[in-house]
Amino acid sequence: MKINLAVLFGGKSVEHEVSVISAVQAMASMNKEKYNIIPVYMTKQNEFWTGEKLFDINSFKDIPELLKECTACVFVRSEGKVQLIRQKMKKFGSNLISDVDIAFPIVHGTNVEDGALQGYLQTLDIPYVGCDVLASAVGMDKFVMKILLKDAGFPVLDCCRFSSFEIDRIDECADKVESKFGYPVIVKPINLGSSVGISKASDRDSLIKSMENAFEFSDRILVEPAVVNLKEINCSVVGDSESAEASVCEEPVQASDDDILSFEQKYVGGGKGMASLKRKIPADITPEQDEFVRKTAVDAFRYLGCNGVTRIDFMLDMSDNKIYINEINTIPGSLAFYLWEPKGVKYAELLERMIQLALKRYRMSGKINYSFDNNILAMGGSFGAKGSKR
Repeated sequence: MKINLAVLFGGKSVEHEVSVISAVQAMASMNKEKYNIIPVYMTKQNEFWTGEKLFDINSFKDIPELLKECTACVFVRSEGKVQLIRQKMKKFGSNLISDVDIAFPIVHGTNVEDGALQGYLQTLDIPYVGCDVLASAVGMDKFVMKILLKDAGFPVLDCCRFSSFEIDRIDECADKVESKFGYPVIVKPINLGSSVGISKASDRDSLIKSMENAFEFSDRILVEPAVVNLKEINCSVVGDSESAEASVCEEPVQASDDDILSFEQKYVGGGKGMASLKRKIPADITPEQDEFVRKTAVDAFRYLGCNGVTRIDFMLDMSDNKIYINEINTIPGSLAFYLWEPKGVKYAELLERMIQLALKRYRMSGKINYSFDNNILAMGGSFGAKGSKR
């Protein structure tokens, strides 16, 4: 009997379209003999839809027309299992679409990759692929990630953090940045990816403009010193806290003289998500640098409690050869399969390993006691509104 695997993608995120590309890629490579794949598309209004048309990337050119051929659905837990049922109930006949044995979220960005969707799946008590709630939240929040990694001795750049309520005092914020770093600096939303809202500032005017732009995408932003003589190095890691391994390293190649790879450079043009980005594989770095990046990636992955496949992005300062962790992508674009193929790991094999890691975690969580055999509700007595016995 096949395993019912629900692939969730889309959602209320600026990286919605990237998620669609990543998910359709992955579903095309999954083992159809082992899994009954159930595509579950989340609209930007957080509505769930399922249907055969969702396997075809071309169907997404016209979303309203696509949804006319799909079925609105919801997840429910009933009688010890999770089911996908029709949102609009039929008066006659079954409303069950399918039982669901495991969920595979292939989502990017705020509201979906940041632990929100993972918390929903956790509440349903269903095995799900990828990082858990905490690791997802930490990976999405660039500031929290920096604080944790810095405390553990990992190499990260210092930064300034600002909240949206400070926008009325933006000149004071600029003063703080200038006194701490000078120029140039990089300004970015704290909880976004795919280069959305990120820009470089070389003077006060461009700094204020960059900060205002970043606040359009997030209520919290950070500013960090720019690495002027920069080489970007990315490395994927697969595994869990117990055991993990690193992929080959890549060096993204920019299509222009810009300092930051744009959203368009990453995703527009090839139609294959991150897989279409121009890159050098392996990266043009020394064997010592390669070993440092790959070891540091694995150590950071395990320290943050990650699971499944991630991509950790590094910055190499060519001026002094120092290497810094830039960020961790808990659900990387295209699931970083292109970094595993050079090691002889086919995409289907990578996906299978991710699924098995999810099932392993679910089995382990079943050994934890979540109840305490001392039911205070059965003790009787009168309890106040705040829960204290009177």
